[in-house]
Amino acid sequence: MQVVIADDSVLLREGVARLLSEAGFGVLAQCGDAEELLERVAECEPDVAIVDIRMPPTHTDEGLQAAQAIRARHPGVGVLVLSQYVRASYAMELLSGSAEGVGYLLKDRVSDVGELAEAVRRVGGGGSALDPSVVSQLVGRPRDGDPLSALSDREREVLGLMAEGRTNQAIAERLVITERTVEKHVHGIFTKLELTASGDDHRRVLAVLAYLND
Repeated sequence: MQVVIADDSVLLREGVARLLSEAGFGVLAQCGDAEELLERVAECEPDVAIVDIRMPPTHTDEGLQAAQAIRARHPGVGVLVLSQYVRASYAMELLSGSAEGVGYLLKDRVSDVGELAEAVRRVGGGGSALDPSVVSQLVGRPRDGDPLSALSDREREVLGLMAEGRTNQAIAERLVITERTVEKHVHGIFTKLELTASGDDHRRVLAVLAYLND
């Protein structure tokens, strides 16, 4: 799997490049700003673009804008956004329209090679990968008349893992239960939240996140 990395911090992007290279990924290019990133993606057509949200010149949301441009111009390229901050609004903006081939990961997790590699592979394969901290913020925030209160503790666990982009099989492995049991929990969650169940994992993630951000 081939990647392009964009971050204005030379130290960080060199570190990410080294970690991914050692994990078996091909690093096609490293970029210091959004403009260069868009040029390299157009030139190299990587499987995944790894993008810092805050880049020059204003260090606000140039990376997020570039990520959205990549999704629009190059739908076959997955986008994994890195951030120092938990911003559920950034995740929802990135996911608007489709949850396929997109991820949002905190930079703190970059040092965990296994987690970083898993996120890149999932995004490159057309799936989604959301940082558990972002999901926890969405699931755990108090709301008036919160329908999540109808969910059992286990259903909340399953919902959180669904929102991260994990498949039923991955959820079963994480919680050490059978896949059939996960399917029953998912059905119960959709019923209690009055969401239309879908066999498409990515549409499912988008539906759940849209609901949680309501």
